Amino acid sequence: MQKQTKTGSSATMVRDLTEGNVAKLLFTFAMPLFVANALQAVYNLVDMVVVGQVIGGPGMSAVSIGGDVLHLLTFLAMGFSSAGQVIIAQLVGAKRLDDVRRLIGTMFTFLLAVSLTIAVVCFLIRDPILNWLNTPAESYSYTMDYMVTCIVGLPFIYGYNIVSAILRGMGDSRRPFIFIAIAAVLNTVLDILFVAGMGMGAFGAALATVIGQGVSFIVSLVYLYKNKESFGFDFRPESFKVDSVMLQKLLALGIPMAIQSAAVSFSKIVLTAWINAEGMIYSALSGIYNKVGMMMAIVSNSFTTAGSSMVGQNLGAGKYERILKILRVVSITGITIATVISGLVLLFPQAMTEMFTSDAAVLAESSLIILPIILNFYGAATRAGAFAIINGSGNSRLNLLVALIDGMISRIGFAALLGFALHMGCQGFWYGDAIAGFMPMVIGGIFYLSGKWKK
Repeated sequence: MQKQTKTGSSATMVRDLTEGNVAKLLFTFAMPLFVANALQAVYNLVDMVVVGQVIGGPGMSAVSIGGDVLHLLTFLAMGFSSAGQVIIAQLVGAKRLDDVRRLIGTMFTFLLAVSLTIAVVCFLIRDPILNWLNTPAESYSYTMDYMVTCIVGLPFIYGYNIVSAILRGMGDSRRPFIFIAIAAVLNTVLDILFVAGMGMGAFGAALATVIGQGVSFIVSLVYLYKNKESFGFDFRPESFKVDSVMLQKLLALGIPMAIQSAAVSFSKIVLTAWINAEGMIYSALSGIYNKVGMMMAIVSNSFTTAGSSMVGQNLGAGKYERILKILRVVSITGITIATVISGLVLLFPQAMTEMFTSDAAVLAESSLIILPIILNFYGAATRAGAFAIINGSGNSRLNLLVALIDGMISRIGFAALLGFALHMGCQGFWYGDAIAGFMPMVIGGIFYLSGKWKK
């Protein structure tokens, strides 16, 4: 029955594409993804807004630096959970349920052990980390409070990603959305209570985030336990034994995905260290730049995923002539959204920065990030079409190459050229970051013109 439904769905997609309903299908796929991704991004964004309004520039700097560190530390969770999701889906399709059970147990033990190891190591070297990032003296204590609290909650993030990977691999994308919604709402409420109501500062913001993540993980784990029969995992101690064959499969697919996830995060950490060296004000502005850009990245990622699915299905059906139509709609949609948001930023630049803080010193320099933000919007918009053709064709090696070029070579290279060689300072770093965002479009365009995606 499931096979018939899937086939019917693919037939509907083929028919709708011939009728010119690409945009309708694209939005149907992309909107649930956008909402889920937006909720996941709410964590750090809410922290930034609440802390920025209550504490000002030093608090914003702390959340910006601490958030960047936390994002870098979760690259293994993102990479290996995505790999686990893919492998589970393949095993379910092959009806190898015993292998599914072995993989689930291996994922839990391996990734939770990794998260605990990272948490302990980072706690022990917490001072060198902040010193390497050139954390401004005004925000040092706030940053330490925020980062250490988030490090303690790292196993919750890894645990949630494990459970979500299991559910999505089994074909359930609705419940991970519910779990992340619970965490987002709880985080927002506790942020206001701890920071604005109880005056707990950056520590309160981080504590709210950790509690939200912890509750999300526990609720998802309880759901998995109550439905263990349908997942084929009995939660007995022996079921958590690491299976060498399953671990090898997880590592083989997870390591490239983890490297891809880490490449951009690491390059942004390097830029963060350079910007922090210029002082607290620029560190706070960098937080605004990253958080505003993150919202357009969510749009881009959502349409990338939707476009990849459509490209993949039509490549599988041999309908090569429809690929350009899909890429055109993905690109035009992204550029249109980027143009609308850019117009709002140009019309109301003060309102954008005042949403995050009322700190006069930060507001006085906020004009420095306006044009880099707009350039970043368009870079994100053009990435959607590029990754749709790369991911949709299943070219994982090219995807990894793009991540390395975009994340490591071009971002750090352009930022160093503009910021240091051309003496543009922090604004040069932001421009370098934004310009690097167009590299996927260049590589994806060459890949499309080469025609190799047909193979």
